[in-house]
Amino acid sequence: MKIALIVIGKTDAGYFVEAINEYKKRLVHYLPFEMEVIPDIKNVKNLSEAQQKEKEGELILKSLQSGDYLVLLDEKGKDYTSMQFATYLEKKMHTVPKRLVFVVGGPYGFSEAVYKAASEKISLSKMTFSHQMIRLIFVEQIYRAMTILNNEPYHHE
Repeated sequence: MKIALIVIGKTDAGYFVEAINEYKKRLVHYLPFEMEVIPDIKNVKNLSEAQQKEKEGELILKSLQSGDYLVLLDEKGKDYTSMQFATYLEKKMHTVPKRLVFVVGGPYGFSEAVYKAASEKISLSKMTFSHQMIRLIFVEQIYRAMTILNNEPYHHE
């Protein structure tokens, strides 16, 4: 199984890029991981929130491959501790044949079409984080889950 993280817009802050790349580099020791960046929508000032979500949704759905298992990172999703998330990933490794795809939506969330295409929603916190920050937090949590599953000393209870 491969894990993919799809995000809208590039990460601008160099310190986030550096940290994300560090965890991506660590992750390849455990499983195939890719991060796909969908470019920001042009001329958003001329679009309503709904139109922006629709355009982003079309691009998200276009980036999916046949057999992908789609999970949205969404504030209304299921909460996990790091240990529970590790167990969740372990189960998915045995049941998802191709790609386990997580998506961070744009600033206004997901279109209805994306919600319909998704199999699950996961919440990383009840708090709100910037789209740049959530990428780092999530990639770190995938890495943490892999270290938990391999009984490595990174995570402490």
